[in-house]
Amino acid sequence: MAGESMIPNKGISEEELFTELEKRLKIDLTFDSGKILGSMCTYPHPLAQKIIQKYIDRNLGDPGLHRGSKEIEEEAVQMLGELLHLKRAYGNIVSGGTEANVLAVRAFRNVSNVEKPELILPESAHFSFLKASDLLKVKLVWADLNRDYSVNVKDVESKITDNTIGIVGIAGTTGLGVVDDIPALSDIAVDYGIPLHIDAAFGGFVIPFAKALGYELPDFDFKLKGVQSITIDPHKMGMAPIPAGGIVFRKKKYMDAINVLAPYLAGGKIFQATITGTRLGANAIAVWALFKHLGFEGYKNVVKEAMENALWFAEQIKRLDRVYLIREPMLNIVSFGSKRLKKIEAELKARGWGISAHRGYIRIVMMPHVKREHLMNFLKDLREILRRV
Repeated sequence: MAGESMIPNKGISEEELFTELEKRLKIDLTFDSGKILGSMCTYPHPLAQKIIQKYIDRNLGDPGLHRGSKEIEEEAVQMLGELLHLKRAYGNIVSGGTEANVLAVRAFRNVSNVEKPELILPESAHFSFLKASDLLKVKLVWADLNRDYSVNVKDVESKITDNTIGIVGIAGTTGLGVVDDIPALSDIAVDYGIPLHIDAAFGGFVIPFAKALGYELPDFDFKLKGVQSITIDPHKMGMAPIPAGGIVFRKKKYMDAINVLAPYLAGGKIFQATITGTRLGANAIAVWALFKHLGFEGYKNVVKEAMENALWFAEQIKRLDRVYLIREPMLNIVSFGSKRLKKIEAELKARGWGISAHRGYIRIVMMPHVKREHLMNFLKDLREILRRV
Protein backbone atom coordinates (compact mmCIF):
# COMPACT_ATOMS: atom_id res chain seq x y z
CA MET A 1 0.00 0.00 0.00
CA ALA A 2 1.31 3.44 -0.98
CA GLY A 3 2.74 5.33 1.97
CA GLU A 4 2.92 2.23 4.19
CA SER A 5 6.28 1.81 5.90
CA MET A 6 8.43 -1.12 4.77
CA ILE A 7 9.92 -1.29 8.26
CA PRO A 8 7.62 -3.32 10.54
CA ASN A 9 6.71 -1.86 13.89
CA LYS A 10 7.27 -5.25 15.49
CA GLY A 11 9.96 -7.54 14.11
CA ILE A 12 9.25 -10.95 12.65
CA SER A 13 10.84 -14.27 13.63
CA GLU A 14 13.85 -15.79 11.87
CA GLU A 15 11.62 -18.55 10.54
CA GLU A 16 9.22 -16.05 8.99
CA LEU A 17 12.12 -14.02 7.67
CA PHE A 18 13.79 -16.93 5.87
CA THR A 19 10.47 -18.11 4.52
CA GLU A 20 10.01 -14.71 2.90
CA LEU A 21 13.59 -14.60 1.65
CA GLU A 22 13.33 -18.03 0.04
CA LYS A 23 10.13 -16.95 -1.68
CA ARG A 24 11.59 -13.64 -2.88
CA LEU A 25 14.92 -15.06 -4.03
CA LYS A 26 13.53 -17.98 -6.03
CA ILE A 27 13.90 -15.86 -9.16
CA ASP A 28 17.69 -15.67 -8.67
CA LEU A 29 19.86 -18.04 -10.65
CA THR A 30 22.31 -19.96 -8.48
CA PHE A 31 25.72 -21.36 -9.30
CA ASP A 32 24.81 -24.84 -8.07
CA SER A 33 21.91 -24.99 -10.55
CA GLY A 34 24.32 -25.50 -13.44
CA LYS A 35 22.46 -22.81 -15.39
CA ILE A 36 24.94 -19.95 -14.94
CA LEU A 37 27.32 -20.21 -17.89
CA GLY A 38 28.11 -16.56 -18.57
CA SER A 39 29.57 -15.41 -15.25
CA MET A 40 33.22 -14.95 -14.34
CA CYS A 41 32.34 -15.49 -10.68
CA THR A 42 31.65 -18.84 -9.11
CA TYR A 43 30.37 -20.48 -5.96
CA PRO A 44 32.95 -19.75 -3.26
CA HIS A 45 34.99 -22.71 -2.05
CA PRO A 46 33.47 -24.36 1.08
CA LEU A 47 36.54 -23.36 3.12
CA ALA A 48 36.06 -19.73 2.07
CA GLN A 49 32.51 -19.82 3.36
CA LYS A 50 33.71 -21.03 6.76
CA ILE A 51 36.33 -18.26 6.86
CA ILE A 52 33.71 -15.61 6.13
CA GLN A 53 31.42 -16.85 8.87
CA LYS A 54 34.20 -17.04 11.47
CA TYR A 55 36.01 -13.76 10.72
CA ILE A 56 33.24 -11.56 9.34
CA ASP A 57 33.96 -8.79 11.89
CA ARG A 58 37.52 -8.04 10.71
CA ASN A 59 37.97 -4.61 9.12
CA LEU A 60 41.14 -4.00 7.13
CA GLY A 61 40.17 -0.34 6.92
CA ASP A 62 41.28 -0.07 10.57
CA PRO A 63 44.26 -2.46 10.68
CA GLY A 64 45.48 -1.16 14.03
CA LEU A 65 42.57 -3.03 15.59
CA HIS A 66 43.13 -6.14 13.50
CA ARG A 67 46.89 -6.43 13.17
CA GLY A 68 46.80 -10.17 12.55
CA SER A 69 44.34 -9.70 9.70
CA LYS A 70 46.60 -7.03 8.18
CA GLU A 71 49.61 -9.35 8.33
CA ILE A 72 47.61 -12.08 6.63
CA GLU A 73 46.49 -9.65 3.89
CA GLU A 74 50.13 -8.72 3.29
CA GLU A 75 51.01 -12.41 3.01
CA ALA A 76 48.07 -12.97 0.64
CA VAL A 77 49.33 -10.14 -1.58
CA GLN A 78 52.81 -11.64 -1.43
CA MET A 79 51.40 -15.02 -2.54
CA LEU A 80 49.67 -13.29 -5.46
CA GLY A 81 53.03 -11.72 -6.28
CA GLU A 82 54.76 -15.09 -6.10
CA LEU A 83 52.18 -16.57 -8.45
CA LEU A 84 52.97 -13.69 -10.81
CA HIS A 85 56.79 -14.05 -10.51
CA LEU A 86 57.40 -11.10 -8.20
CA LYS A 87 59.70 -11.56 -5.18
CA ARG A 88 58.47 -8.49 -3.25
CA ALA A 89 54.89 -7.45 -3.90
CA TYR A 90 53.03 -4.31 -2.89
CA GLY A 91 49.27 -4.04 -3.01
CA ASN A 92 45.95 -4.92 -1.44
CA ILE A 93 43.03 -7.31 -1.56
CA VAL A 94 40.30 -5.01 -2.87
CA SER A 95 36.66 -5.13 -3.91
CA GLY A 96 37.32 -6.50 -7.40
CA GLY A 97 38.94 -5.93 -10.77
CA THR A 98 37.25 -2.58 -11.24
CA GLU A 99 38.77 -1.08 -8.10
CA ALA A 100 42.14 -2.66 -8.90
CA ASN A 101 42.19 -1.15 -12.39
CA VAL A 102 41.16 2.26 -11.08
CA LEU A 103 43.96 2.10 -8.49
CA ALA A 104 46.53 1.25 -11.15
CA VAL A 105 45.47 4.20 -13.31
CA ARG A 106 45.50 6.47 -10.27
CA ALA A 107 49.01 5.34 -9.36
CA PHE A 108 50.31 5.88 -12.91
CA ARG A 109 48.71 9.31 -13.06
CA ASN A 110 50.09 10.44 -9.71
CA VAL A 111 53.61 9.16 -10.37
CA SER A 112 53.76 10.72 -13.85
CA ASN A 113 52.57 14.18 -12.78
CA VAL A 114 51.47 14.87 -16.37
CA GLU A 115 49.12 17.84 -16.82
CA LYS A 116 46.91 16.16 -19.46
CA PRO A 117 47.33 12.43 -18.78
CA GLU A 118 46.53 9.80 -21.41
CA LEU A 119 46.27 6.02 -21.09
CA ILE A 120 46.66 3.69 -24.09
CA LEU A 121 44.53 0.57 -23.94
CA PRO A 122 43.04 -2.05 -26.30
CA GLU A 123 39.53 -1.76 -27.67
CA SER A 124 38.91 -5.03 -25.82
CA ALA A 125 39.61 -3.46 -22.41
CA HIS A 126 37.15 -3.79 -19.53
CA PHE A 127 34.58 -1.06 -18.85
CA SER A 128 36.29 -0.31 -15.52
CA PHE A 129 38.76 1.88 -17.40
CA LEU A 130 35.87 4.10 -18.47
CA LYS A 131 35.15 4.62 -14.77
CA ALA A 132 38.82 5.33 -14.12
CA SER A 133 38.86 7.89 -16.92
CA ASP A 134 35.80 9.66 -15.56
CA LEU A 135 36.93 9.65 -11.93
CA LEU A 136 40.57 10.54 -12.53
CA LYS A 137 40.26 12.79 -15.59
CA VAL A 138 42.56 10.59 -17.65
CA LYS A 139 41.99 10.51 -21.42
CA LEU A 140 41.64 7.03 -22.88
CA VAL A 141 43.43 6.40 -26.17
CA TRP A 142 42.06 3.26 -27.80
CA ALA A 143 44.35 0.91 -29.73
CA ASP A 144 43.10 -1.25 -32.61
CA LEU A 145 42.77 -5.02 -32.45
CA ASN A 146 44.25 -7.60 -34.79
CA ARG A 147 42.08 -10.11 -36.62
CA ASP A 148 42.60 -12.57 -33.73
CA TYR A 149 41.19 -9.94 -31.32
CA SER A 150 44.54 -9.29 -29.62
CA VAL A 151 45.79 -5.71 -29.39
CA ASN A 152 47.72 -4.32 -32.34
CA VAL A 153 51.10 -3.58 -30.75
CA LYS A 154 52.23 -1.30 -33.57
CA ASP A 155 49.11 0.80 -33.13
CA VAL A 156 49.84 1.06 -29.41
CA GLU A 157 53.34 2.34 -30.11
CA SER A 158 52.09 4.83 -32.70
CA LYS A 159 49.83 6.47 -30.10
CA ILE A 160 52.48 7.17 -27.47
CA THR A 161 52.93 10.88 -26.74
CA ASP A 162 54.48 13.02 -24.01
CA ASN A 163 51.12 12.80 -22.23
CA THR A 164 51.09 9.00 -22.05
CA ILE A 165 51.13 7.91 -18.40
CA GLY A 166 50.76 4.20 -19.05
CA ILE A 167 49.83 1.30 -21.32
CA VAL A 168 47.30 -1.44 -20.60
CA GLY A 169 47.50 -5.04 -21.77
CA ILE A 170 44.84 -7.69 -21.20
CA ALA A 171 45.56 -11.23 -20.02
CA GLY A 172 42.17 -12.78 -20.60
CA THR A 173 39.74 -10.38 -22.26
CA THR A 174 36.23 -10.35 -20.86
CA GLY A 175 34.55 -11.37 -24.09
CA LEU A 176 36.88 -13.95 -25.59
CA GLY A 177 39.59 -14.72 -23.05
CA VAL A 178 42.30 -13.42 -25.37
CA VAL A 179 45.78 -12.82 -23.97
CA ASP A 180 47.50 -9.88 -25.63
CA ASP A 181 51.13 -9.98 -26.77
CA ILE A 182 52.31 -8.81 -23.37
CA PRO A 183 56.04 -9.44 -24.07
CA ALA A 184 55.89 -7.02 -27.03
CA LEU A 185 53.98 -4.45 -24.96
CA SER A 186 56.61 -4.81 -22.22
CA ASP A 187 59.41 -4.11 -24.70
CA ILE A 188 57.64 -0.92 -25.79
CA ALA A 189 57.07 0.13 -22.19
CA VAL A 190 60.75 -0.33 -21.37
CA ASP A 191 61.91 1.47 -24.54
CA TYR A 192 59.74 4.52 -23.83
CA GLY A 193 60.03 4.47 -20.05
CA ILE A 194 56.27 4.08 -19.61
CA PRO A 195 54.67 1.74 -17.03
CA LEU A 196 52.62 -1.21 -18.28
CA HIS A 197 49.53 -2.38 -16.39
CA ILE A 198 48.14 -5.87 -17.01
CA ASP A 199 44.46 -6.52 -16.46
CA ALA A 200 44.60 -10.20 -15.55
CA ALA A 201 41.43 -10.08 -13.48
CA PHE A 202 40.35 -13.31 -15.14
CA GLY A 203 43.56 -14.79 -16.52
CA GLY A 204 45.66 -14.30 -13.41
CA PHE A 205 44.27 -17.44 -11.78
CA VAL A 206 44.29 -19.38 -15.06
CA ILE A 207 47.46 -18.72 -17.06
CA PRO A 208 50.10 -19.77 -14.47
CA PHE A 209 48.37 -23.11 -13.97
CA ALA A 210 47.54 -23.62 -17.64
CA LYS A 211 51.19 -23.04 -18.54
CA ALA A 212 52.19 -25.61 -15.91
CA LEU A 213 49.78 -28.03 -17.61
CA GLY A 214 51.56 -27.55 -20.93
CA TYR A 215 49.29 -25.04 -22.65
CA GLU A 216 51.21 -22.59 -24.83
CA LEU A 217 50.42 -19.11 -23.60
CA PRO A 218 52.53 -15.93 -23.65
CA ASP A 219 54.26 -14.59 -20.56
CA PHE A 220 52.11 -11.89 -19.02
CA ASP A 221 53.40 -11.10 -15.55
CA PHE A 222 56.34 -9.60 -13.63
CA LYS A 223 58.77 -11.84 -15.51
CA LEU A 224 58.59 -9.01 -18.03
CA LYS A 225 60.47 -5.85 -17.03
CA GLY A 226 57.91 -3.42 -18.39
CA VAL A 227 55.06 -4.75 -16.25
CA GLN A 228 54.60 -2.50 -13.23
CA SER A 229 51.17 -3.56 -11.96
CA ILE A 230 48.70 -6.40 -12.34
CA THR A 231 45.01 -6.78 -11.55
CA ILE A 232 44.11 -10.32 -10.48
CA ASP A 233 40.77 -11.44 -9.04
CA PRO A 234 40.72 -14.27 -6.49
CA HIS A 235 36.90 -14.24 -6.57
CA LYS A 236 36.95 -15.54 -10.13
CA MET A 237 38.93 -18.73 -10.79
CA GLY A 238 40.47 -18.40 -7.32
CA MET A 239 37.09 -19.34 -5.80
CA ALA A 240 37.39 -16.72 -3.05
CA PRO A 241 34.28 -15.04 -1.60
CA ILE A 242 32.66 -12.28 -3.64
CA PRO A 243 34.06 -9.64 -3.67
CA ALA A 244 37.81 -10.25 -3.54
CA GLY A 245 40.00 -8.58 -6.14
CA GLY A 246 43.72 -7.95 -6.09
CA ILE A 247 46.07 -5.16 -7.15
CA VAL A 248 49.79 -5.94 -7.17
CA PHE A 249 52.52 -3.35 -7.80
CA ARG A 250 56.16 -4.03 -8.61
CA LYS A 251 57.42 -0.94 -6.76
CA LYS A 252 56.52 0.76 -3.49
CA LYS A 253 56.43 4.17 -5.18
CA TYR A 254 53.09 3.33 -6.78
CA MET A 255 51.54 2.58 -3.40
CA ASP A 256 53.08 5.73 -1.95
CA ALA A 257 51.55 7.74 -4.79
CA ILE A 258 48.00 6.70 -3.87
CA ASN A 259 48.25 6.54 -0.07
CA VAL A 260 46.01 8.91 1.87
CA LEU A 261 46.30 9.59 5.61
CA ALA A 262 43.37 8.25 7.65
CA PRO A 263 43.89 10.02 11.02
CA TYR A 264 40.67 9.22 12.92
CA LEU A 265 40.78 5.45 13.26
CA ALA A 266 40.47 3.69 16.61
CA GLY A 267 43.53 1.62 15.80
CA GLY A 268 45.68 4.68 15.09
CA LYS A 269 46.65 6.87 12.14
CA ILE A 270 47.43 4.93 8.96
CA PHE A 271 47.76 5.50 5.23
CA GLN A 272 45.13 3.90 2.97
CA ALA A 273 45.76 3.24 -0.71
CA THR A 274 42.42 1.63 -1.52
CA ILE A 275 39.31 3.45 -2.73
CA THR A 276 37.12 1.99 0.00
CA GLY A 277 37.86 2.83 3.61
CA THR A 278 36.17 0.00 5.45
CA ARG A 279 37.27 -3.30 3.89
CA LEU A 280 36.27 -6.90 4.54
CA GLY A 281 39.15 -8.55 6.34
CA ALA A 282 37.52 -11.97 6.05
CA ASN A 283 37.82 -11.94 2.27
CA ALA A 284 41.57 -11.31 2.42
CA ILE A 285 41.90 -14.04 5.05
CA ALA A 286 40.00 -16.39 2.73
CA VAL A 287 42.41 -15.65 -0.16
CA TRP A 288 45.32 -16.55 2.12
CA ALA A 289 43.55 -19.67 3.39
CA LEU A 290 42.71 -20.96 -0.10
CA PHE A 291 46.32 -20.61 -1.24
CA LYS A 292 47.43 -22.56 1.84
CA HIS A 293 44.68 -25.20 1.55
CA LEU A 294 44.69 -25.87 -2.19
CA GLY A 295 48.31 -25.10 -3.03
CA PHE A 296 49.58 -24.81 -6.60
CA GLU A 297 48.57 -28.37 -7.44
CA GLY A 298 45.01 -27.87 -6.21
CA TYR A 299 44.51 -24.81 -8.38
CA LYS A 300 46.17 -26.58 -11.30
CA ASN A 301 43.56 -29.34 -11.08
CA VAL A 302 40.75 -26.76 -11.13
CA VAL A 303 42.20 -25.13 -14.24
CA LYS A 304 42.78 -28.52 -15.89
CA GLU A 305 39.07 -29.34 -15.79
CA ALA A 306 38.09 -25.86 -16.96
CA MET A 307 40.48 -25.89 -19.93
CA GLU A 308 39.44 -29.39 -20.98
CA ASN A 309 35.78 -28.34 -20.87
CA ALA A 310 36.57 -25.29 -23.00
CA LEU A 311 38.32 -27.28 -25.71
CA TRP A 312 35.60 -29.96 -25.71
CA PHE A 313 32.82 -27.38 -25.90
CA ALA A 314 34.54 -25.50 -28.75
CA GLU A 315 34.63 -28.73 -30.76
CA GLN A 316 30.91 -29.30 -30.13
CA ILE A 317 30.09 -25.78 -31.36
CA LYS A 318 32.05 -26.41 -34.57
CA ARG A 319 29.79 -29.38 -35.34
CA LEU A 320 26.59 -27.33 -35.20
CA ASP A 321 24.87 -25.58 -38.08
CA ARG A 322 23.84 -21.91 -37.91
CA VAL A 323 26.41 -21.03 -35.26
CA TYR A 324 30.15 -20.51 -35.55
CA LEU A 325 33.12 -20.25 -33.21
CA ILE A 326 34.44 -16.67 -32.91
CA ARG A 327 38.00 -17.89 -32.38
CA GLU A 328 39.85 -20.85 -30.88
CA PRO A 329 39.84 -20.46 -27.09
CA MET A 330 43.07 -19.36 -25.41
CA LEU A 331 41.67 -19.72 -21.90
CA ASN A 332 38.53 -21.31 -20.47
CA ILE A 333 36.15 -19.03 -22.38
CA VAL A 334 34.32 -20.07 -25.54
CA SER A 335 32.31 -17.59 -27.60
CA PHE A 336 30.12 -18.30 -30.61
CA GLY A 337 28.08 -16.22 -33.01
CA SER A 338 25.16 -16.63 -35.39
CA LYS A 339 23.12 -14.63 -37.90
CA ARG A 340 20.16 -15.44 -35.65
CA LEU A 341 21.94 -14.51 -32.43
CA LYS A 342 19.19 -12.37 -30.87
CA LYS A 343 16.57 -15.08 -31.31
CA ILE A 344 18.93 -17.76 -30.00
CA GLU A 345 19.84 -15.64 -26.97
CA ALA A 346 16.18 -14.94 -26.18
CA GLU A 347 15.26 -18.62 -26.46
CA LEU A 348 18.16 -19.71 -24.24
CA LYS A 349 17.30 -17.15 -21.57
CA ALA A 350 13.65 -18.21 -21.74
CA ARG A 351 14.86 -21.71 -20.82
CA GLY A 352 16.64 -20.30 -17.77
CA TRP A 353 20.23 -20.16 -19.02
CA GLY A 354 22.38 -17.43 -17.47
CA ILE A 355 24.43 -16.52 -20.52
CA SER A 356 26.30 -13.44 -21.65
CA ALA A 357 25.73 -11.94 -25.10
CA HIS A 358 28.56 -9.54 -25.83
CA ARG A 359 29.44 -7.62 -29.02
CA GLY A 360 27.58 -9.97 -31.31
CA TYR A 361 28.36 -13.31 -29.70
CA ILE A 362 27.38 -15.53 -26.79
CA ARG A 363 30.10 -16.16 -24.23
CA ILE A 364 30.35 -19.34 -22.16
CA VAL A 365 32.81 -19.27 -19.23
CA MET A 366 34.04 -22.60 -17.91
CA MET A 367 34.11 -21.73 -14.21
CA PRO A 368 34.64 -24.34 -11.46
CA HIS A 369 30.87 -24.72 -10.99
CA VAL A 370 30.37 -25.53 -14.70
CA LYS A 371 30.49 -29.29 -15.25
CA ARG A 372 30.42 -31.35 -18.45
CA GLU A 373 26.83 -32.45 -17.74
CA HIS A 374 25.73 -28.80 -17.59
CA LEU A 375 27.36 -28.13 -20.96
CA MET A 376 25.67 -31.19 -22.44
CA ASN A 377 22.28 -29.95 -21.23
CA PHE A 378 23.00 -26.54 -22.72
CA LEU A 379 23.97 -28.07 -26.07
CA LYS A 380 20.78 -30.14 -26.07
CA ASP A 381 18.70 -26.97 -25.68
CA LEU A 382 20.81 -25.12 -28.24
CA ARG A 383 20.34 -27.88 -30.84
CA GLU A 384 16.57 -27.80 -30.32
CA ILE A 385 16.54 -24.02 -30.70
CA LEU A 386 18.69 -24.10 -33.84
CA ARG A 387 16.23 -26.47 -35.50
CA ARG A 388 13.49 -23.86 -35.10
CA VAL A 389 15.08 -20.44 -35.60
